[in-house]
Amino acid sequence: MDGKTMSLAGHLGELRRVVIVSTIALIACAIIAFFTFGDQLLAFLTRPLKELGVPVIATRVGEAFITKIKVSLLAGFILAFPVMVWQVLGFILPALNRGERRLLLVLFPLSVTLFATGVAFAYFTVFPLTVRFLLILVTEGLQPMITVRDYLSFVLAFFIPFGLVFQLPLAVFVLTRMGLVTPRWLVKKRKYALLVNFILAAILTPGSDVISQLMMAMPMVLLYEAGVLVSYLVYRLSRSKMNKVSMVESNT
Repeated sequence: MDGKTMSLAGHLGELRRVVIVSTIALIACAIIAFFTFGDQLLAFLTRPLKELGVPVIATRVGEAFITKIKVSLLAGFILAFPVMVWQVLGFILPALNRGERRLLLVLFPLSVTLFATGVAFAYFTVFPLTVRFLLILVTEGLQPMITVRDYLSFVLAFFIPFGLVFQLPLAVFVLTRMGLVTPRWLVKKRKYALLVNFILAAILTPGSDVISQLMMAMPMVLLYEAGVLVSYLVYRLSRSKMNKVSMVESNT
């Protein structure tokens, strides 16, 4: 009983260490970002507005300063992310078997890459078109003036869903590997998935315009088809392994 108590206490102590180290890394990286490239990062995020000649303003005392802190925290999270991942992996890997460790070490970098790809896709393609539509076509004849606080909230609400949506092929890979879905089932449910895609696009996009919703729904449709292909490859590979195992067992 004492051994179990000590083991639990040890795990809690290790978890506490992971949280402390990750928090220190986040704060340190955020401070570095604030005093080095915080202004450049904010300028990068507001570039789509500046290209349209739309001013970004601050209407409250300290709003610009608070926004720079938020941007620095975002940059600090990105910079400290490898440290956080290393700490988390060091905490959970000992509890996994060899196969689970190898799978996690492959899937996690792939997940981060897909998330970054989704954010980059949103920033360089969908976001500029959406901003242009909302500020030029819809408000033609008016002079839009966007506060930096509202704009940053809009940016985060726009980019994060795209990063999450790009996880779809990876999610299908995991579900197929677990035997919860098959490529035939995905093909059969395609029309329902199409409807769900447009509903999710309407929910996830911060703007209420149809253009931004369509710009999110179209990649989701393509990602679903990519998920069908991934499911087919995983299913075929697993079936091939099962056939080989059954052949070996029958020969013995």
